[in-house]
Amino acid sequence: MAQFKTDLQDIYFNLFNVLKIQDHTGVVQNDMKDIISECNKFIEKEVYPTRTLGDHEGVKLSNGVVSTPKSFKDPLKKYYENGWHGIGYPEDIGGMPTPHTVSLVCQSIMNGANVAFAMYPGLTRGAMDVILKVGSKEQRDTYVPNMIGGAWGGTMCLTEPGAGSDVGAVISTATPSSSGSYKIKGIKIFISSGDNDLYENVIHLVLARTPGAPAGTKGLSLFIVPKIRQDGKTNDVVCTKVEEKMGIHGQATCEMTFGSKGECEGFLIGKEFEGMTNMFIMMNEARLLCGVQGEAQGNMVYMLTEQYTKERSQFGKELHQHPDVKRTLFKMRSMARAMRSLILFTGDLMDRAHGGDKSLEDDIAFMTPICKSYCSDEGFNVAVDAIQTHGGYGFCSEYGIEQFARDLKIASIYEGTNGIQAMDFTMRKVLKDNAKTFMKFGAKIQKTMARKEAQDFSDELAMMTKNLQKGQEILTHFGVLAKANKYDAILFNSSAFLNFSANLICSWLLLEGACEATSLIPTASGAEDKEYYQSKIVDFKFFVQQQLVKNSGIAQSILNFKEDLSQLKV
Repeated sequence: MAQFKTDLQDIYFNLFNVLKIQDHTGVVQNDMKDIISECNKFIEKEVYPTRTLGDHEGVKLSNGVVSTPKSFKDPLKKYYENGWHGIGYPEDIGGMPTPHTVSLVCQSIMNGANVAFAMYPGLTRGAMDVILKVGSKEQRDTYVPNMIGGAWGGTMCLTEPGAGSDVGAVISTATPSSSGSYKIKGIKIFISSGDNDLYENVIHLVLARTPGAPAGTKGLSLFIVPKIRQDGKTNDVVCTKVEEKMGIHGQATCEMTFGSKGECEGFLIGKEFEGMTNMFIMMNEARLLCGVQGEAQGNMVYMLTEQYTKERSQFGKELHQHPDVKRTLFKMRSMARAMRSLILFTGDLMDRAHGGDKSLEDDIAFMTPICKSYCSDEGFNVAVDAIQTHGGYGFCSEYGIEQFARDLKIASIYEGTNGIQAMDFTMRKVLKDNAKTFMKFGAKIQKTMARKEAQDFSDELAMMTKNLQKGQEILTHFGVLAKANKYDAILFNSSAFLNFSANLICSWLLLEGACEATSLIPTASGAEDKEYYQSKIVDFKFFVQQQLVKNSGIAQSILNFKEDLSQLKV
């Protein structure tokens, strides 16, 4: 049976040959490789075995107590004890300083091994980031040491029964008390890690309205609401339901009731009415993490599938030798590696911005919805291809392949559905920006296409050139629709346009990899390295000829669908 395997060679190639993080972050390449390698070994030994176990054990709510999979407890304890939760954080708060790209790699490996497990510390990181960035000194001193050390977990609480994607409809309340705190009252649903027995305390970040607050998102404020108060007493925060789900069975997805007895105490973090702005610190990280979930599981399920096809024979030869299976493997690998390039490129933008290049903030905002939407959708598609390639064994639970599809589907739904990501991308990140960032990426693509090493790929470059031209036509078309106030016609095509853009950007990133590989082949240290470099060229060519070509149909549908949607009935 196929074993846990991470494509470390491709990870290192992206980090040190393509992105060259060692040149602008000041890290020592071998030190970063050691961290990633040791993290990978830990995850293989401790976390990966919990994937199917946790899926079978699930989460239970009994007499008000939430029980998580028993298999999670010891590995999570070791995860914190070994300092893995501190990757990317400064030493003065107990962290292990690394570039964000290296932190993303380690998070990716863990999400590929067991996404339900990874979400517990993942949500804690997100909540901790908000406290670090906008919390008072007292709040930072109170919560961060316990959260980075693993005693306390964290969540974000937005969604309510009457306010799903429409966050502005939130009705939870926060009433000031004489002590300076607030009385929190309301019900939040679909809260990941909402309650559990993995931590001594759970620190909730809750969106609520203070008295007289304006309607909509402008009236929301953010509050720290611990499950257990500082005096050790419970804080009137109760899990009233654990959701039964298609996947991520080991993750406690909860309905949380705050203040049913009128005794829930919360503390304002940041300024009043800046709740959405402050919560977006966590949400944007969570959206990138959704992309990581797609990329990570897509890469892991590809590695398992490749092994399976080399172990199993049919009709007298190994499965991977059959043309249709080989085509599917190339399809899976090129997409999985494209997603990895996309995530790490975005992480590198964050590192560069953190290093002082604030001009990259727009680039990061541009890439975030692409990472979230594209990787969650395409990661799921890779998992479906893995099931098909495993045949009947893929459909059954014996090999654990079908679990990837079940665990992956949620990534396209939570943290803002992919439809919402597409609306945000098209309306805010492109049209509101007057397409400046879109054109900036077009210039980057053309620069790579002009590289000497790229000239061997004439057919692929021609396809990319045609896509750049079609992108311009689509933008002109959207501009005409916008002037005519036909915004529904633009929104109708927003998902298609995001995918069009993502296919083009992934082709560019794979071209970057192919150019680097081309330059390295003559000095390859051995047959294994040479074979890997050649695989990077294959990835690029296959992706362009099998995936980027779909953009022709996408452009056709955007530019030539003339029906007035407002007049059509569902």
